[in-house]
Amino acid sequence: MQKKFLKNLVFLLFLNLLVKPFWILGIDREVQNIVGPEEFGFYFTVLNFSFLFYIFLDLGITSFNNRNIAQNNQLLTKHLAGIGSLKLLLGLLYGLLIFVIALIIGYEGRQLYLLAWVGFNQFLLSFILYLRSNISGLLLFKTESFLSVLDRLIMILICAALLWTPIMGGSFTIEVFVYAQTLAYALTATIALVAVLNKSGRLRMNWNIPFFLMIIKKSLPFALLVLLMSFYNRIDPVLIERLLPEDVGNQQSGVYAQAFRLLDAGQNFALLFSLLLLPLFASMIKRRESVEHLVRLSFSIIITGALIIAIASQFYAQEVMSLMYYRFETETQQEFITRMDEAARIFQLLMFSFVAISSNYIFGTLLTANNNLKFLNIIALGGLSINLILNILLIPEFQALGSAYASLATQTTTALAQLILAAKLFRFKTNYTLIGRILLTCILIYVVGYVLQGSEVLTWGWSLVLLLGAGLLIALILKLLNLKEFVQILKIE
Repeated sequence: MQKKFLKNLVFLLFLNLLVKPFWILGIDREVQNIVGPEEFGFYFTVLNFSFLFYIFLDLGITSFNNRNIAQNNQLLTKHLAGIGSLKLLLGLLYGLLIFVIALIIGYEGRQLYLLAWVGFNQFLLSFILYLRSNISGLLLFKTESFLSVLDRLIMILICAALLWTPIMGGSFTIEVFVYAQTLAYALTATIALVAVLNKSGRLRMNWNIPFFLMIIKKSLPFALLVLLMSFYNRIDPVLIERLLPEDVGNQQSGVYAQAFRLLDAGQNFALLFSLLLLPLFASMIKRRESVEHLVRLSFSIIITGALIIAIASQFYAQEVMSLMYYRFETETQQEFITRMDEAARIFQLLMFSFVAISSNYIFGTLLTANNNLKFLNIIALGGLSINLILNILLIPEFQALGSAYASLATQTTTALAQLILAAKLFRFKTNYTLIGRILLTCILIYVVGYVLQGSEVLTWGWSLVLLLGAGLLIALILKLLNLKEFVQILKIE
C-alpha cells in the first residue's frame, strides 16, 4: 500500500503542479486584478455562501461511497444507478434551500442572479466529485488524477481565450468568469460519467425510495461532518461581508480573498493526500493491516512541505502579495500599499492555518476510514463554535485580519484534537524523534530566513527560492523526509 501511495502521489502531484498553479496564479489572479477587489469580493462572498450549504447536494454520499466502494467493489453498478438518481433530487433541494436562505438574509437582484449560476456550478462539481469517488474507490488512481485536473485545464483554455484575446472586447466581467466555470464543469462531468460507465456498464435511472433512504441513513454522519467543516472553513468571507458596512464588507472580503488564494491552492494539494489515503486506509483497516507506517509516511511528507511554505511566507508575504496584485486607476499609491499590507498580514496567518489543515487531511481521513464519525463531528462542532465566537468578536474591530486569527485558532484546535484522538484509537506511540526533527527543522529554516532576508546581494525572489530549497535540504538531512526509505518502498514488488 505504501508503494501504491507513493507512486500515485507522485503522478497526482505532477499533473496538479502542471495545471493548478497556472490556474491560481495566472487565470484566477488575473480575473481579480481585472474586475477589482470589491467586485471579486462580491463574487467570493456569494461563492462561499453557496459552499455553506454544499452538504445538501451530497449528504456525505461521496465520502461514504469512496469508503464503501473501496471495501466492496461489487456494489458499483447497483449503487451508481440509485445514487445518481438521488443526486438529481438533492440538486433540486439544494437550489431551493440556498435561495430561501439568501432571501431571508437580504440577498437581492444581482446577488440572486449570480447565486443561481454559482449554485448550478456547485451541483455540477458535486456530481463530478461523486463520480470521481467511484474511480478512486476502485483504486484507479491514474484516471482519478486526470479527472482531478480536467475541470481546471478546460477553464484555463476558456478563460485564457476570453482574457487575452479580443473576443470580449475588454469587457470581461465576473459573470463571464462564472459562465466559463459552468461550461468547464459540464464537460468534465460528461467525461467522468463516461469513465465510470466504462467500469459499471449501461445503467438505468433507479427511483427506489427505500434505497434512497438507506443511502441517506448511512451517509448522514458523513453529511453532518462535511456540513460543520464547511461552515468553519468557508463562513469567514460571509461574516466579513455581513458584519461590516456594505462597501467596507465587500472590500475586506476582497482583501481576504487575495490572501486566501494561496491557502486555497495549498488546500487543493493537501486534499490530494486524502483522496489517495481514504480508500487505502479503508482497505487496510478492513484487512486488519497496520496503518501506522503509512500515516507516518504521509504525515512527514505533507507537514514538511506545509511548514517550509508557512515559514517562508512569514519573510516574504508583502513581496508576494505585491507581485500578485497591482494598483487600480481609482486607487492611490498609499491605498494600494495599505491593501497589500493588510493582505500580507492575513496571508501570514492563513499559511500557518495551512499547516493545521494539512494535518487534518491525514488524521481526519484516517478517522473517517475507521468510521469514527461521531468523534469527528464533536470536534467539528467545537471548531465551528470557536470560529463563530472569534469572528463575531474580532471582525468588527480588526476586519478581515480578525477573521484570519479566528481561522488559525479554529484549524489549530481541530488539528490537535484529531491527532490526539487518532493516536488514542490506533494506539500510536509518541514519536519523540519525529517531533524533535520537526522542531529543529523549523528553527533552522527560521535562521536561514533571517540570514537571507538581511542579504543586500540577493533579490527577494532569489532569497525566497533559496529559502524553500534550504528548507527541503534541511528536512532531508534531518531525515524528516527520508529519501532512502522512499526509494526502498518504490522498489518493493
